[in-house]
Amino acid sequence: MFVSPIPNPLEELTLQQLRAQRTSMKWRAYSADVLPLWVAEMDVNLAPTVAEAIHRAVDNGDTGYPYGTAYADAVGEFAARRWQWNGLEVSRTAVVPDVMLGVVEMLRLITDRGDSVVVNSPVYAPFYAFVSHDGRRVVEAPLASDGRIDLDVLAQAFSHARGCSGRVAYLLCNPHNPTGSVHTAEELRGVAECARRFGVRVVSDEIHAPLVLSGARFTPYLSVPGAENAFTLMSASKAWNLCGLKAALAIAGPEAAADLRRMPEEVGHGPSHLGVIAHTEAFRTGGDWLDALLRGLDANRRLLGDLVAQYLPGVKYQWPQGTYLAWLDCRGLGFDDPVPEGPAVVSDLSGPARWFRHHARVALSSGHVFGTGGAGHVRMNFATSQAILTEAISRMSRSLRDLAGQRG
Repeated sequence: MFVSPIPNPLEELTLQQLRAQRTSMKWRAYSADVLPLWVAEMDVNLAPTVAEAIHRAVDNGDTGYPYGTAYADAVGEFAARRWQWNGLEVSRTAVVPDVMLGVVEMLRLITDRGDSVVVNSPVYAPFYAFVSHDGRRVVEAPLASDGRIDLDVLAQAFSHARGCSGRVAYLLCNPHNPTGSVHTAEELRGVAECARRFGVRVVSDEIHAPLVLSGARFTPYLSVPGAENAFTLMSASKAWNLCGLKAALAIAGPEAAADLRRMPEEVGHGPSHLGVIAHTEAFRTGGDWLDALLRGLDANRRLLGDLVAQYLPGVKYQWPQGTYLAWLDCRGLGFDDPVPEGPAVVSDLSGPARWFRHHARVALSSGHVFGTGGAGHVRMNFATSQAILTEAISRMSRSLRDLAGQRG
């Protein structure tokens, strides 16, 4: 039997160690009796080669401004190894502060204030905030009931957006957050054809691209025919837990290269040099650690499905194909989950998330902040130890039994 030389990164830290050592938002936003399974941060140590690269830079005093193409070179090599995609040309890339700020900069290149940006709801909540705060109008194209892109609905949204704004962009989430769906090559070809037909430019957020679990395969959007005028944003921040070390890579398709060259030069001053070093090292040498992580996430995905089926019978578990995020449909629990008017605040709690936070002492992301289709759902981060995951479901189950007793 094969035994990995790298232990499961998710099982290296205990709850006590995490509480004592972590000072990030995930572990400080709530009191110590709350299990934090909300924000997208993993309970892992850094990949050894990445930690060594950061230590080496600090020891050498190498803390200036980023320079060069090492990041793009490393992502290109990783893409060729993992996805057999050789279409990433360094000349069509730019380093940006992080994925969402990169998204904003790409949208500024291809839309104007007042223009429309289409998203597939329910979707990563900051899509709404970043787009609207920059003066663009969000148009929703809801996912189908199975969490997949509905091309007919997408076409309707494109047509509607074209009728009420000058230029239209489509902000694609690939893989999709919060549902964990990994779009197939066929689905993405359909997206590209539809976007071309309506004259819509695509910006693809592929921050979770390395986090595709067994049974699915990641397809870079820029690799499909028709996507030549699109942009992609990639980063090591999710797959190697580097969100505190800011850096991302913007990649332009061949027909979008001239647009990328119009990006203001000062945008490139925003990324952290240490971030670029860490991300570059992750893509270049962090593959074995990533494989061990993916095996651990695959085991957690199965465990979570078993736990939900056994202890949360009123909850529907949508099997994620990628990311480390589980989308749980809690509408069968009978919680009142009103949808607030106007843009939701990411920290808002509604319905089931509020219940589990207050009564189970488990912090989850509230589904309503992800837009249409999110009400009555919660998003759970399962990138933690199996002990913590099991304890969280146990607490949630006890709180629901208490509720049943009160109702009954």
